Order: sequence, then structure tokens, then C-alpha cells
Amino acid sequence: MSFQAYIDNIKAKTGKSPDDFKTLAEQKGFIQNGKLVIGLKAGQVLDWLKKDFELGHGHAMAIYATFKGKTE
Repeated sequence: MSFQAYIDNIKAKTGKSPDDFKTLAEQKGFIQNGKLVIGLKAGQVLDWLKKDFELGHGHAMAIYATFKGKTE
């Protein structure tokens, strides 16, 4: 599955785009000034995405990758 396919499936399942998740991550305190908070563990973000949005590991990792700047 391509990265874009992951993003498309996430949008279909949750109705949220990577930008929407970024806004929510900022509200959670995971992102400050557009960047992941130093010392934040990937597992913390993945746990949040899995619990609150019922994403699988691969889909949660795709969103986490967008937080790190991946776009394709």
C-alpha cells in the first residue's frame, strides 16, 4: 500500500486530513511551533491515534510520518 493510499484510507475512515490531525496533535501538546515536541516518544502519538481514532499501527504511523514532514 502506498503512503497516499494510507492517507486516503484514514480520511475515508475518520473524515480527517493530515492537517486536521496536526491541529489535534497541537491541541494535545504533541506539536509546538509546527514540530514534534522534543523528547516525545512515537509510541505516545501512536497510542493516541489508535485509541481515539481506532487507527491500526500502519495508519497511525502514516499520520506520525506526516508530523515528521513526510508528504509522499
